[in-house]
Amino acid sequence: MADNIIIRVQSPEGMKKIPSTKRETAAAFLKKVAKEFGFNSNGFSVYLNRNKTGELVSQNKTLSLLKIKHGDMLFLFPSESSTSSGEVMDTATPHTSSSLPSVSSSSSSSMIPRSFSAPQVQEDEIDQYLAKQDGKIYRNRDPQLCRHGALGKCVHCVPLEPFDEDYLNHLDPPVKHMSFHAYLRKLTGGADKGKFAALENISCKIKSGCEGHPPWPEGICTKCQPSAITLNRQKYRHVDNIMFENHTIADRFLDFWRKTGSQRMGYLYGRYTEHTDIPLGIRAEVAAIYEPPQNATQNSLELLDDPKAAAVDEIAAKLGMCKVGWIFTDLLSEDTRIGTVRYSRNSDSYYLSAEECITAGYFQNEHSNPCRLSRDGHFGSKFVTVVATGGPDNQVHFEGYQVSNQCMALVRDECLLPCKDAPELGYAQESSPEQYVPDVFYKDKDKFGNDVTFLARPLPVEYLIIDITTTFPKDPQYTFSSSQRFPIENRDILGETQDFHSLATYLSQCTSTSFLNIVSDFHLLLFLVTNEVMPLRDSIGLLLEAVKTSNEDLAQTWKKSEQWATIEQLCSTVGGQPSSSLDYGAMGGPSVPASSSAMWSCLHCTFMNQPGTEHCEMCSLPRS
Repeated sequence: MADNIIIRVQSPEGMKKIPSTKRETAAAFLKKVAKEFGFNSNGFSVYLNRNKTGELVSQNKTLSLLKIKHGDMLFLFPSESSTSSGEVMDTATPHTSSSLPSVSSSSSSSMIPRSFSAPQVQEDEIDQYLAKQDGKIYRNRDPQLCRHGALGKCVHCVPLEPFDEDYLNHLDPPVKHMSFHAYLRKLTGGADKGKFAALENISCKIKSGCEGHPPWPEGICTKCQPSAITLNRQKYRHVDNIMFENHTIADRFLDFWRKTGSQRMGYLYGRYTEHTDIPLGIRAEVAAIYEPPQNATQNSLELLDDPKAAAVDEIAAKLGMCKVGWIFTDLLSEDTRIGTVRYSRNSDSYYLSAEECITAGYFQNEHSNPCRLSRDGHFGSKFVTVVATGGPDNQVHFEGYQVSNQCMALVRDECLLPCKDAPELGYAQESSPEQYVPDVFYKDKDKFGNDVTFLARPLPVEYLIIDITTTFPKDPQYTFSSSQRFPIENRDILGETQDFHSLATYLSQCTSTSFLNIVSDFHLLLFLVTNEVMPLRDSIGLLLEAVKTSNEDLAQTWKKSEQWATIEQLCSTVGGQPSSSLDYGAMGGPSVPASSSAMWSCLHCTFMNQPGTEHCEMCSLPRS
């Protein structure tokens, strides 16, 4: 009887006790486990530890030799082929770099509660990286307060958690919002190790499938009715810093306002990296700004349909970038002689208007953040908003923001409207026969200093805004190293067009002997891919890889292709002469002038042009 032992086996479905003996082999024990849990012989794996180390393999060694004793707990993980729901067990391990599971493996759901099936989510690279980091704030030994040896720890020098509010409040400047990954550590910490932690996306819509009553507006019940929303300040933010790689990116964007006085909008392309100033922080690094088609005035912006949007995203992805946010100007010149602008956005007016909050919420919903802790597979967004506006010193400042997840939900479900006569106020839409809108509340102090709950009609939009520090580095960085400036897209109103005339001029002005530096311009690459005369969308992959990796040899290889030879020939045809000092190849002689008093047919596109013109009105190529 002394040889009889009981081994506990924990699985995603629960724990079971398996009777065994000390002399029983591992192979026989695994057969018992398979029979007890209903698996075939290769549909699962059993480990000695929660973090999938010390696998118990089918062999003839006895349990006593494997040091498995009475009452020990083993951990069963189904193989990927046998788990249709994607659920795995809760591995309540400390958050260290050695014990955190890889996001891409089936153990990426280790902190997901068992109450729902976790989707297989491919998180962003920065999220996968931060999930493996320790994240703790290490402190040195205090010579005055610590009374222990060099290897000891006390309350004055023990590492702090990344969500420690006292530490964040004492930073310079103080940090009001913890990072999103610090918030996740707070959720998944404690005694239960995040066993019941889940991130729920707010829904303002009636749940479908309720059959106990007629559909809205004839009926509604507590099962299908969405809960009322009380707006609170969000304790975390998905992005902790926005950094432009260099001043040139911002200056070129501002040139449109300087030359026209009209406002401008653009999309920020770059990448997400670790922000080391905040525990487990994320930084959005901006490498380029793409300006979509738009109608702009001094007081308004209207976005137009962009047929090139998919191509731009594809090029950015091949360059190792993604769309990280959007930027717009709100500038009004105050004194043109000294170059000052009006300081209009402040605590006495507003920082973001309700309409801008709604637009930011729309963009954030379009670019949701993949998250393994949400049953929907996404939670919040890393998409940022940058405003170029006047600062307290009457100079141009760049202010970064996001809107809260509550605002995203209100915008997604069409519950939030702007106020026409008060830009700092929003308005929670009222229910109608077409749509049920839950009550939205916010808390404020009355004239006696008491906390009072108000209905969000109207709503101060500062309850929806999260501010983000926007910076420029001391040492400029350059993803695109071209010293010349190729014209920016969609600036025809300034006379800056992207065509082969401008390409020929650009190439003739380049003084660099490096072909990689010549083509390392985001707007030039966009033109090569999206131009209508000779688009290179299917053949420019090698050049994009060369720019991404700064590989001159790859760029030289692509330069020898037929596509670049054709581009050179087109540039020489339109009359732009490259500098004789360039070594990337001659592009032909000057165009031959021609004149005629009759209409003439273009040799390239057969378009019939009016007499007296030297370039085709359709394709802009020369007559000869």
